[in-house]
Amino acid sequence: MGFKTGDFPPVDPETFLREPLFERTKRLALHWVEYGFGSPKMIPATYVVKLLFLYVLGGVVLATATSGVGAFWNVAAWWNEPVVYQKLVLWTVLLETIGVAGSWGPIAGKFKPMTGGVLFWARPGTIRLRPWKRVPFTSGDRRTAVDVLLYLAFLASLLVAIVLPGVPSASLSAVLPDNTTGLVDGGLLIAPIVLYVLNGLRDKTIFLAARGEQYLPALVFFAFLPFTNMIIAAKLLICAVWIGAGVSKFGKHFTNVVPPMVSNSPCVPFKWLKRAHYRDFPRDIRPSKLASFMAHVGGTTVEIITPLVLLFSTDRWLTLAGVALMVVFHLFITSTFPLAVPLEWNILFGYLAIFLFVGFPASAGYGVTDMTPGWLAIAVAAALVFFPVLGNLRPDLVSFLPSMRQYAGNWASALWAFAPGAEEKLNTLPHRPTKNQVDQLQAMGYPAAIAEITMQQTIAWRSMHSQGRGLFSVLAEKLPDLETRTVREGEFGCNSLIGFNFGDGHLHNADLVAAVQKRVRFAPGEWIVVWVESQAIHSRVQHYQVIDAALGVIERGYWKVADAVAAQPWLPDGPIPLTVTWTRDSAKTYSTVEG
Repeated sequence: MGFKTGDFPPVDPETFLREPLFERTKRLALHWVEYGFGSPKMIPATYVVKLLFLYVLGGVVLATATSGVGAFWNVAAWWNEPVVYQKLVLWTVLLETIGVAGSWGPIAGKFKPMTGGVLFWARPGTIRLRPWKRVPFTSGDRRTAVDVLLYLAFLASLLVAIVLPGVPSASLSAVLPDNTTGLVDGGLLIAPIVLYVLNGLRDKTIFLAARGEQYLPALVFFAFLPFTNMIIAAKLLICAVWIGAGVSKFGKHFTNVVPPMVSNSPCVPFKWLKRAHYRDFPRDIRPSKLASFMAHVGGTTVEIITPLVLLFSTDRWLTLAGVALMVVFHLFITSTFPLAVPLEWNILFGYLAIFLFVGFPASAGYGVTDMTPGWLAIAVAAALVFFPVLGNLRPDLVSFLPSMRQYAGNWASALWAFAPGAEEKLNTLPHRPTKNQVDQLQAMGYPAAIAEITMQQTIAWRSMHSQGRGLFSVLAEKLPDLETRTVREGEFGCNSLIGFNFGDGHLHNADLVAAVQKRVRFAPGEWIVVWVESQAIHSRVQHYQVIDAALGVIERGYWKVADAVAAQPWLPDGPIPLTVTWTRDSAKTYSTVEG
């Protein structure tokens, strides 16, 4: 792999595209084992430059210059300043909400342009996805001028809170009498809190992109809690995120996440180390024992045990060890460049671990039992775990982000299957600031066949995860004409329609399909979506849907997760067993395009 040249799959483009789907999937999955996406080093280098200069340097300069803590390069003067901590959180929210942090750039399927977010959400007429149909004043799926104003007002309110200096705080002075920088004015945070909620009720995409499940509680703590309680509540928040993510990794899915993630890491140059995460490459690329160890010892155990230690430890050295472990944990995730590229989030959480647990340790009066009144700690903890608990019991009701399943591999997902020529209809979608990814690549100079194979690498990546094998099984069983169709990864396709996706299939479920259909009018059979919900924590199955854009949901059923995990990505033994629970009476076959 060179700086400008990638490791493209060693295939003849023209003949490769005539091979059967599952043979192509096998060859691309085997290539992924050793090269991942095969991106040139220029791609991760671009992310590193953005991370270091726009996010880290830009955020630190802005936070320190507006807080009176001295020069930004004097880290010792500001790393444990509460107002700087608050402003770095707000800076992260601002960049996420603009769309230049997570789910940005080519690794997330944004090639030209590389930014989604603001290009969609500041444009009237684009698709809007409300979270709950029963909420008054949220009907419809079209972004209005009012929606744009709410979005821009949210950005402005965040920026105002960042650039204005801190104000004195009696609760801060009571515990840190020498502090002269104060805290972000709580009154300035009322508008961002209200606009967080209003934007989220109108469009769940913006709320999830702004990581409202994590940063909205932080803003509430900043605005309404006295200083000591604010720090303790922030500790409970970050531990809820860590522990929730760790608990979500119980089960069979997560082990399948680690090998393809390691394979895609530009920081792992050794092919032998990548292959070691698979059982018997190239014959069997299910996860190896090493992958299981990395997943459940390096992942699950670290995310559950270490936060509990940090939350209750009063020993300085034990606390320092726990913080160091969590910083390394987040740096490792950053180094793998996962496809949602949550790099800023990981860097922030590394800093938060240092700020909260080293800067304000439990031994100095910032332990859980130091929150006053005592019942408040219980109330905050209960509020923070409500959505993770509900989301794991009823994943159909809660996005995987508030459910704290960020890397669990237990995701709602989809594959799209287009009849010949039908995918081009998406390019007629009005007010859309992008085109289909395959067309974006061609606009950058990629030949058509190369662009097509590049996009097919994403479905090979999906096949390496447990839910991908189930989705491919549904395609194989339900579409007799599958070999004539173009198959796309739903997460990438979603990005080009609404400007964001973070691995959450709730953003491209039947609601999105219906919204697109209102504008594009596919004929029956032209666009088939196979969609699956996350596995409930107490269940052994995943429930799928088959959606015809023109007809709606035409079939429901489920598969056993154990069957999906046991299969090879390219299904050499055929589709895994499916149990059909409902079919639309008029939908006897899905392979014929009517008219």
